Formats: sequence, structure tokens, C-alpha cells
Amino acid sequence: MQTRGPQSEDAESFYVTTPIYYVNDAPHLGHAYTTVAGDVLSRWHRQRGERVWFLTGTDEHGQKIMRTAEANGVTPQQWADRLVTDAWKPLWEHLEIANDDFIRTTQRRHTDRVQEFVQDLYDKGEIYKGGYEGPYCVGCEEYKLPGELIDGEGEFAGLKLCPIHRRPVEILSEENYFFRLSAYADRLLAHYEANPGFVRPESARNEVVNFVRRGLQDLSVSRSTFDWGIPVPWDDRHVIYVWVDALLNYATAVGYNENREKFEATFPADVHLVGKDILRFHAVIWPAMLMAQGLPLPGTIAANGWLMAGGEKMSKSNLTGIKPQDLTSHFGVDAYRWYFLRAIAFGQDGSFSWEDFSARYTSELANDYGNLASRVAAMVGRYFGGELPASTDDGEAERAVHEGLAKAVAEADRRIGDELDFQGGILAVFDFVKQVNGYLTEQEPWKVAKDTSDEGRARLAAILYTAAESLRAIAVLLNPVMPETSQRLWDSLGAEAALGSLAEQRVQAAGEWGRLPAGSTVTKGAVLFPRLEEKPTQ
Repeated sequence: MQTRGPQSEDAESFYVTTPIYYVNDAPHLGHAYTTVAGDVLSRWHRQRGERVWFLTGTDEHGQKIMRTAEANGVTPQQWADRLVTDAWKPLWEHLEIANDDFIRTTQRRHTDRVQEFVQDLYDKGEIYKGGYEGPYCVGCEEYKLPGELIDGEGEFAGLKLCPIHRRPVEILSEENYFFRLSAYADRLLAHYEANPGFVRPESARNEVVNFVRRGLQDLSVSRSTFDWGIPVPWDDRHVIYVWVDALLNYATAVGYNENREKFEATFPADVHLVGKDILRFHAVIWPAMLMAQGLPLPGTIAANGWLMAGGEKMSKSNLTGIKPQDLTSHFGVDAYRWYFLRAIAFGQDGSFSWEDFSARYTSELANDYGNLASRVAAMVGRYFGGELPASTDDGEAERAVHEGLAKAVAEADRRIGDELDFQGGILAVFDFVKQVNGYLTEQEPWKVAKDTSDEGRARLAAILYTAAESLRAIAVLLNPVMPETSQRLWDSLGAEAALGSLAEQRVQAAGEWGRLPAGSTVTKGAVLFPRLEEKPTQ
């Protein structure tokens, strides 16, 4: 977990969430992608000095969980406990995920509040009893419209399949309770129109708007054919529909109907990060539920694309799941965190390959960034005994670096902090890394060092101070993405003693030239990005 700097109670608040994940199996790359994005976003806003709350957790009710537990010969609660303890929490710790809370939908702080929320809607007449028959995907935990289904082939020939899981749907007929979702279509459309950033990216927003314009059906909010869920408070023959249960975690985790002060200071979320396959639940059902209860709506629903392998979405159901540990054991945790946000534009589908990861690691991390850090530390050690010299001979070349840094800070802050463009923000920082490398190549400090005159020494000091101060700023800017690497660089620059902990450094301060004081002890530590071994056999 990250060591967090102090956050003022008067600071602007920022609340970001991931989806809560089904515990039917261990997490794969797709789950980790969204969670790392949430972690980077929350760390960035902490380094803006904001009062951040970052929530993740697990979705533990529903038919899919019940069937998985039965297949493994345990109760659903035992299965959920095992997966959370042995798979989900350990992976988030391994990936340096600095979440403030981890909510489980089987916890009393959640289940009691869900019953209260649904009871309120029932008492207001927003929920009524009815019947329904239609195709149901257990994988999605959702009734499907006939037009959404695809025709099966091969072993599923003659059957209708879920387009996401590519498994046959089941025709269910139940007596259920329904939420009057159809009554909120006009209000939802008006909200989308007035708040164009409510759903991101634009392609996702267009999909949601078109879906709502076609007309909404009332939503079944209970199930009566199984019992693994939160009981409907006025009719215990039913359990609350798992998606109503799950969506409410964003409210229950921050004190809904329990801690008014915390709830009002935190809710609603500024950003919900979700996979595009669950966009409609978050961008249609969730805001309609909040409207019905008179609660404020979130700022942004940001849908990330799918990670693709062999042209198909990574998931256990289509057997393309890859364990994150398979990659971190080879490339390292920080490189893993960096790669997916660097290689794939957030909001778009992207393909992963071992070869692409290896090429980017070698070119951008090892050669550009890691080599810059190594040679600057080595030259300060060789030419100044490891003591950072003062710069008294800045010229046009140095001023160009100062301007490049200011541009990189502004660009990265806007793209990551405001636009959720992680790729663009990372590229802005690495453009500056390349600029500093180019600066050293042009200034040739190894040649300047041969001039032992006062003028020569002053020129050499200016070059190496400029490079070291640039690295100080790079460490701050990349800390949300690669915290362990940034800390090692911070330590090698002697910045901790002079400037305090890296976690306390503000993004804005990264661009304030001259913060790393002359006299700091610069040491050459271990290589930031070691040479990769050969790809392990699968």
C-alpha cells in the first residue's frame, strides 16, 4: 500500500471506484487493467493535494457465484471467502494498489443498507410486482433482448448465445418485482444532453444515448428461482437482483444511511471506471436508481475497452485469461502497471502481445528512462564525487529543458487528471525523458569534463544539475504509474533528505525548476529496468 501524504480536510475531494468484481474465479488481466487505472488516477489526484477516496471490492451474490460454489463442493460464502483471501486481495497488494476501502457485498454494512434502499423505493411506489419470461445470461446476470443474441455454431448450433460470453442463454420465467426504469428515460436523456462528459469515451456515450432513445423496459429487481442473495425485505421468497445489489456498493461503502457526514463529504463518485460490457448498468440503471431516491449522480462513467488475445476479449469463459503474475514475474510490477496504460488508449480495445511488451520495455523503459538515470548518477559520481553541483551557467539549452518540463507537467496533468487519457499523459512525460536524453547528447558532458578551467567546471555543473533536476521532476510525475521505481530514483537523487517523501510531492511542484538543492548526495543504485531474460516457456 502506498504511503500517503497528509490530506487537508479543506482539500477538494475526489472519489473514484472500480467495478466490484465477481468472485467466480481468480482475477485476470482485464480486471487488473481497470484496477491499475483506478490506482493511477487516485494517486495522481492525491499528488494534486486532493482528499481522495479509492474504492474497489468484490461482488459475491448471484446465480453465477452459487453455481461455481456448488461445482467446487462448498457454500457460496466459503467460495467467496476463499477467493477474496487467496486471490483478489493478494493480487491488489502485489500490484501496489493503494485502495482506501475494499467492500464485499456479503458484509452487513452493505446488505442492511441495500435492503433499506430498496424498501424506500418500494414504499414510494417505484417498485411493483409482476412476471417476466425471457432469455437470461447467467454470466452477465442479465436478461437479454432477443435482438442482442447471436446464433450458435458447432456444439451450440441451433441455440441462441450471449454476444459477450458466447454461451447459450437460459429461458427463465419468474414472478418478480420491477423497478419503473421506463419512467426515467426522458430524465436520463436530458442529463446526457446537459452533461456530455457523463459517459466517456464519446463512442460509449453514443451507445448509451441510442439505447435509451429506443425505449426502456422496467427492470426486474428480484429473483425467486434461487436464494443466494440479499432477501427482499418485504418478501423473503425473493432475493434482490444482483446488479441492484452490486451498484449500491458505491453508496454503502461511503456511509449511506449509516455515516451521514462521510456520505455527504464523499458521495457521489467523481469517476466510476467500468468495463464497456457493464456500461449500461452504470450509465442507465444506476443513475435512474439515484434519481428515484433523490440522490446526486456521479460525475463520469468511464468505460475502458477490452483487452484482446487472439481477437477475443480476455476472460475465463473463453479461455483466454492470463494471470497478471505471469507478466510481473518477467517484467516486474512497475513495468506491468506502465505497459497497459502506455500501450492502449483508455476507452478503446487493445491487443496484448509478449513481443510488444518486450519491445516497449527495452526501448522506452530500459534504454530511454533507465539509461538516463544511470548515466546521470554515474557522471555526478565521477566528476563531482556524488555531490550534486550548483548550476551557475544556464543558457538557451537549459532554458529549453525548463520549458519542456513545464509543458510536460501541464500536459500530463490535464490528460491524466482531467481527461483520463493515461496514454497521453505518460507519453507527455516520456517525450520529456527523450528531450533530456537529447540534451545530454548535444551537450556532451563527458567531453566538457576534460576542460578543467573554472568555466569548464561551471558548464559541466550546469549540464549535470539540469539532468538531475529533470530526473527529480520525472520521478514525481511517474510516481502514480511506477511507485516503486520512482521511489528508488528519488532515493538515488538524495531527494528524500532535501525535499521529504515522494508521496508528499505535488504534481504542480514537479514543474517548479530548482527544487532539488545543490549539495544533495547522488548515488548510483541498482539498474531501474534490468535486461530481460528470455521469454519463459509456456
